[in-house]
Amino acid sequence: MARITVVLNRKGGIGKSTITVNTAAVTAHVHGPSPQDDPDYVVAVSIDPQGSSTWWAERVGEDLPFTFIQANSRKDLAGLADMRKAEQIRHVFVDTPGWMDLPEDEVRRAGDPFGNSAAAEALRLVLDNADDIIVPIEPEPLGFLPTATTIEEVIKPRGIPYTVVISNWDPRDGTADLEDTQAFIKGQGWPVCRTVIRHYKLHTRAAADGRVVTQYPKNRVAMEAREDFYKFALEIGAGSGARR
Repeated sequence: MARITVVLNRKGGIGKSTITVNTAAVTAHVHGPSPQDDPDYVVAVSIDPQGSSTWWAERVGEDLPFTFIQANSRKDLAGLADMRKAEQIRHVFVDTPGWMDLPEDEVRRAGDPFGNSAAAEALRLVLDNADDIIVPIEPEPLGFLPTATTIEEVIKPRGIPYTVVISNWDPRDGTADLEDTQAFIKGQGWPVCRTVIRHYKLHTRAAADGRVVTQYPKNRVAMEAREDFYKFALEIGAGSGARR
């Protein structure tokens, strides 16, 4: 039976698509090819209306090592429940948009962290079927509040297991921002991955180049870039099919 992992943060532009696509690629690589009858089948789903991961998947084309679905309708999203029960699917990763459909005071009055848009409805349906959630955070203070509200207002009330991962850290910038972010996460008491996903130009160019992380050139830098995702996937138990 499939495990559905949602990549979620209400802050946009923090690498949710990169994490979704590359973690799916690593999971598919570890568990082998993914024909319809393969028990280790891997699927990535996007509900982001901006379509970043969709464009990426289209650029990779037939070499994409997993199945990709752009969910544009309620019918598409209803299929998530069927995926959870499917014996031939091992893991589903869901890419989500950053969103804020209502002003903060209206959100609080309504008791609704999403708002009323179609994207918000899609997100509700996804979370109804989620087994666990990955919450990316970049090592910069501007991401702290959106991450906190995502966890406190969206995830915790639903009781879904979650893990925070620090992503897009550039070692050339030094460790001060990384350490501040780690201290912030520790202070909140959130579960956090030991793996830090580092910033590499390879990652930012991958969509335009039509590659996923398992298809990077064979050199030292590419090996380091791949290593972060393999370690991350191992740490979160990607592909295990075990529900937390």
